[in-house]
Amino acid sequence: MAPLTVALLLAASLLNSYAQSNTPIVDLGYATYQGSFDPTTNVTNFFGLRFALPPIVLLSVCPKPLANVSGVQQADTMPPECLQGGNGASNAVSSQTVKRQGRQQSEDCLFLNIHVPGSTIPEESLTTIVWIHGGGYIIGSASDFPGSDLITESDRQVVVVTIQYRLGLFGFLAGQEVKDNGALNAGLLDQDFALRWVQAHISKFGGDPTRVTIWGERAGSVLQQVVANDGQTDPPLFRAAMTSSTFLPSQYQFNDPIPEALFSQIIAQTNCSLSSDSLACLRAVDVNTLQNVNVAINQAGFYETFITFPVVDGTFITQRVTEALKQGKVNGRALLAMTNTNEGIIFVNQTAPANATVFAGQTFPNFGLEQDEEVARLYAGVGTPLDQVNRILGESIFICPSYFLLSAFPDKSFKGEFALPPALHGMDVAYYFPSNSPPSFQNADFLKAFSQAFLAFAISLDPNNKLEFGNITPQWNTFSMNDTEMLFNRTEDSSAAVIHTFSTDQDLLDRCSFWEGVGELTGQ
Repeated sequence: MAPLTVALLLAASLLNSYAQSNTPIVDLGYATYQGSFDPTTNVTNFFGLRFALPPIVLLSVCPKPLANVSGVQQADTMPPECLQGGNGASNAVSSQTVKRQGRQQSEDCLFLNIHVPGSTIPEESLTTIVWIHGGGYIIGSASDFPGSDLITESDRQVVVVTIQYRLGLFGFLAGQEVKDNGALNAGLLDQDFALRWVQAHISKFGGDPTRVTIWGERAGSVLQQVVANDGQTDPPLFRAAMTSSTFLPSQYQFNDPIPEALFSQIIAQTNCSLSSDSLACLRAVDVNTLQNVNVAINQAGFYETFITFPVVDGTFITQRVTEALKQGKVNGRALLAMTNTNEGIIFVNQTAPANATVFAGQTFPNFGLEQDEEVARLYAGVGTPLDQVNRILGESIFICPSYFLLSAFPDKSFKGEFALPPALHGMDVAYYFPSNSPPSFQNADFLKAFSQAFLAFAISLDPNNKLEFGNITPQWNTFSMNDTEMLFNRTEDSSAAVIHTFSTDQDLLDRCSFWEGVGELTGQ
C-alpha cells in the first residue's frame, strides 16, 4: 500500500477515534449517557436508554420510574427487543418467523434510541419525531428503524426517538382479574411513559418538547395515543400525529367474553387454572414458559391475524375508538394519514376458498347473518371472491379507520395513498427507512416527494412547506376539502413518478360508513 494511502487511512482512523471520544455526554439527572457518532450518516446515536424500570416478573403492571445510576453509561449498543409473538397460522401455508436472526429478546426491554444530527447537540431546538414501531402488538423493535434516515430526509432538521413497549401477553393481557389486580394495556402505558420521558428530557438532546410528532407504520399505537384519556392527556405529549396504515382491529371491553376466553387459555397453558389468584400465579411462572405460551396463542389465531390487542379499559382507553373519533376526543392538533392501496392481501390466505359472507363472520365473531350478508352485498361489485375478501380485511381494519381518524381533525388533516404496484401493506416502509431495505422504485422525484411529505408535515404541520427545491408534489389540500387525497404512484413502464390529487371514491366511503355503524359488533 502506498505511503500516502496509509497516511490517509491513519488520519481518518484518528479523526474517527477523536470523534468517538468526544461524542456528547448527556446528564438526565438519574443517569448520564454518552452517545456514539456515525461519520457515514453524520448522526450521533444514543442507543438503549432506559426510560422505565425493568418489568421483570411484573406481568401487567404500570411502568415505573428509574432509580439513579452512577457513572457515564455508554449508549453505543442496540438494546434487546421485547419478547416477540407470531402471526396466526391456522389454515395458513406459512407464518412469520418468531425470532429474528441475531436479535436478542428479553422481558427487560423498556428502552428507547435517540438520533441527533451532527456530532454535537444542536444549539437550536429541533422538531422531534417519535417513531412507534408496528407489528400488530406482538412483534417489532425500536432498532428495526434507523432514525438517521429520517434525519437525512428532513435536511437535518429533526431529532428522532424510537421507542419500545411490551408486546403480546406481556403488554396486552386482559380480563377482569387483570383489571382488579394489575394494569390493562400495559404496552400502551409503556408508550405513554416513553412520551412523558421525551417531554422531560428531549431538550437535552436538542429536541423541542413542544414540537413533537408521533409516527408509526401499522400505526395502531399512534391511534391509541390520539384517543387516550378522552383526548385530554395532561400534559400534552405531542402536537401532531402521522399514521402509515392506521390499524384498528377488534378492541373489546376488557371483560368481554373474547379477552376473558383468551385469559382462560393462558392460565390453562401455565397450569394456573386452579389457583385462587390466577394473575399472581402467572407472575410466578418462568418467563420462558410464558414466552412459549405467548407464541402458541398467537400462532393458533386465524391466518396471519393477531390475538393480543389493546382493550377498552375504562381509564386510559375509555370507550370504543370509533366513538371517541366521532366525538372529536383526540390529542394533537393535526394529522397526516397514509394508506396503501392493497392493505388486506398479506393478511388473507390467497390459496384458500374465498367467500365474503363466511369471511365476515370469521373475522368478526359477533356478527349475525344480517351483517354477514350485508358485507357480501356491499362488496359484490369489487372483483372476484378473493378480491372481495382482500378488500373486506383491508378496508375494515386499515383503510376505513384512517378515514374515521381524518374526520376527527377537520381542516387539520391530510390524506395520501401509496399506490406503487403491488402497493401491499408495509411496502411504504422502505421509502422511510431506505438503509434497512432499498426501495424498489429508485426514482429521485418520487423518493424526494414521498418521504419528505411526512418530514415537512412534522416540521410545519403542512406538507406544502417543502424542504427542497424541485419537489414535484402539487398543492395538497386538507382532506376536508372535497375528500381530497394525494396519490403516490409511477407510470406503467416505471419511467416516471405519478403524483397527483384525487377525490376519495364514494363507494369506498359508503362501505366505510357501514363499518363505522357496526363498530359495537366489531369491537372498533
